[in-house]
Amino acid sequence: MTHDTPLRGDGTEAPPARPRIAALDVLRGLALCGILVANIQLIADAGTAVQTPLLGDAHVWLGLPVLSLLFGIGFSLLCESAAGRAPRPRLALFRRLLALLAIGLLHMLLWRGDILTVYAVVGLLVLLPSTWLPRWAVAGLAAVLVPTALAVSLGGPLLVAGLFLVGSALVRYGVVGRIERSTRGPVVLGLVLAAGAALALWAENGVRTGPETVPPHPVSLLADLLITGVYVCVLLTLLRTPLRPVLAALFAPLGRMALTNYLTATLLVLGAARVLGLPIGSSAGTALSVVGAVLAAQWLFSTLWLRRCQQGPVEWLWRWATWARRPPLRVGAAPSSG
Repeated sequence: MTHDTPLRGDGTEAPPARPRIAALDVLRGLALCGILVANIQLIADAGTAVQTPLLGDAHVWLGLPVLSLLFGIGFSLLCESAAGRAPRPRLALFRRLLALLAIGLLHMLLWRGDILTVYAVVGLLVLLPSTWLPRWAVAGLAAVLVPTALAVSLGGPLLVAGLFLVGSALVRYGVVGRIERSTRGPVVLGLVLAAGAALALWAENGVRTGPETVPPHPVSLLADLLITGVYVCVLLTLLRTPLRPVLAALFAPLGRMALTNYLTATLLVLGAARVLGLPIGSSAGTALSVVGAVLAAQWLFSTLWLRRCQQGPVEWLWRWATWARRPPLRVGAAPSSG
C-alpha cells in the first residue's frame, strides 16, 4: 500500500479515485456563467427591481437545466465511487446532501433565490432514494417527471427532480462514461433534439393568443428545454474538435470550482451594488459589465488556486463533510488517516 492510497472507514485500501471528466467541468463552468447572467440583477436588488431580464424570456432556462442535469450525474458518479470507498456509502451521500442544505441556508441569508437548498431537499427526497431502484425505474421516473413538471408546475422543484434522474440514468446506462470518446452520439442526439425543438416552436405559435403567454405555456418551456439540450450537444461536439483546449481553458477552471464560484459571485455582486453603488438592477450595460468582471476574477482565482490545490475551498469542506474525515487539499498531498 502506498503512502497516498486512500482508505475506507474500516482502514482497508479503497480503489483509486475516478479521473475527472473534463467535458462535465466545461459544461458546469458554462452553466455557471449563464446562471450569473440570469440572476445578477435579482441578486443586486433583492429580487424586486428587475422589470426586463437581461436575456428576456430565456433567462430562467440559461444554465439551470444544465446544472440540474450535471448535479444528478455528479451524484450518481459519487454513488458509484462511494460503494468502493465507504462501508456505508449512502450515509456518506446523506451527509453530503445535509452539508449542501446547510451551505444553501447560509447562502439564503444573502440571496433568497439560492438553488442549493432546492438541490439538497430534492436530492434527499428523490436522488438518494433512487439509489435503491434499478436503472430502468430511474429512467422511467425521469420520463414521467420532466413532462409532468412542464405541464403541471411549469418547472420548479419537480423539473429539478426529473433532470436529476435523467442525469442519474445517463450514468447508470454508461452514457456519461463514453462522453469523452463519442462524437456521433452528441451529433445524433443534437439533431433529434433540434427536430423536437422545431416542432415545439411550431406548436407554440399555434397556442399563443396574445403578445405573450403569462405564465409561459408548457409547450414554450418544452421548446426552451429542448433548445438547451441542443446547446449542450453542440458544446460536446465542439469538445471533439481542435477547439477543445480553448473551451477547457475558459470554462473548466470555473466548473471545477463551481460551488465556490456560485457562492462568491453573490458576495461580489452585492459588494458591487451595495458598496460601490453600481446600478446593476436598473442598467443592463452595468449588469453585463459586472458579469464580465466577476467571471474574469473568478477564472483567474480558480486557475491559480487549482495549480496548488486539488479542489476549491468550499468543495474541499463539502468533501470533508461527505467522508467525515479531512481530505488532502494541496496537489500531491497525502490523505489524512483520521
